[in-house]
Amino acid sequence: MDTDARQFLTRLLETPSPSGYERPVQDVIRDYTKRFADEVKTDFHGNVIAVRKPDAPFRVMLAGHCDQIGLIVQYIDDDGFVYFQSIGGWDVSVLIGQRVTIWSDSGPIPGVIGRKPIHLLSEEERKAVPKMKDLWIDIGAASKSEASQKVRIGDPITIELASRELWNNRLISSGLDDKSGAWVVIEALRRIDGSKLRSACYSVATVQEELGLRGARTSAFGIDPHVGVAVDVTFATDCPTMEKKEEGEIKLGKGPVIYRGPNMNPRVVERLIQVAEANNIPYQLAAAGKATGTDANAIQVNRAGVATGLISVPNRYMHSPVEMISLDDLDAAATLLARFVESISPEDDFIP
Repeated sequence: MDTDARQFLTRLLETPSPSGYERPVQDVIRDYTKRFADEVKTDFHGNVIAVRKPDAPFRVMLAGHCDQIGLIVQYIDDDGFVYFQSIGGWDVSVLIGQRVTIWSDSGPIPGVIGRKPIHLLSEEERKAVPKMKDLWIDIGAASKSEASQKVRIGDPITIELASRELWNNRLISSGLDDKSGAWVVIEALRRIDGSKLRSACYSVATVQEELGLRGARTSAFGIDPHVGVAVDVTFATDCPTMEKKEEGEIKLGKGPVIYRGPNMNPRVVERLIQVAEANNIPYQLAAAGKATGTDANAIQVNRAGVATGLISVPNRYMHSPVEMISLDDLDAAATLLARFVESISPEDDFIP
């Protein structure tokens, strides 16, 4: 991974993008893609679409969602404490004690998520799963009036955004689901050898995946691709308590995951495998016996149907402030997609 690509990843992870509030991270993506894309456009939904060779009649779509789970300001009480709703699916127990940022019109406002100290919890409260309504954000305000000078109802909130590298080229951060995928599809577009490109390649940073695959649905309709590949994260099962019999054997650092199953076009799957093996790119296989909860599901059933594949980046601790991926898997996924797009000819038949 070269310096520009690595810095791009850091900028993505340190820029807020709760579902429906993706504009800041999309600004980062627009700025990066204009260096190598033939066209960069944004649709009314907020999807950023970067394309190379846009006039080619055969269209390939690569999709990675840029939105992350977050929170949203719901209520400010008389003492200036901020209550919130969730944007996307949180395990409430991981929120207690977290540093957060409220992204207000006046700028970022730091705060912490508070709860009654354990010393004061009743026996019943200690045993119960915490509820979001029993948590609050303390920004240090002395009153509702003071807090309301900076914070408005509906302001988005994220966990404090920061990334850190660990041993063995592993990275931890919130939002790796799925800024990993957004990075992969944009970086793949950059890595394509233009002399080998025979189709139009659309790399899309989709919005609102966490709320129901919404951005993939609208962008796929607009692009009308023949072939589509979604990139998301998947559960790494190489850590305690993960059940391989249920989720498969997926390891960090062993390459991107190519999914097989009814949500995936078998010819796209086999082409991805062939390209990986021909280019000595490590990969893993996983099965999905039904439509997945990824952008691949929306792309597959777009218009009259799209030949769809799914590549995933192994991820530990998904939907938490400490998601973990391997930078090697990320790098390999981008290269695999670039070589895959180069391999496609308009004469290829992807009809099962």
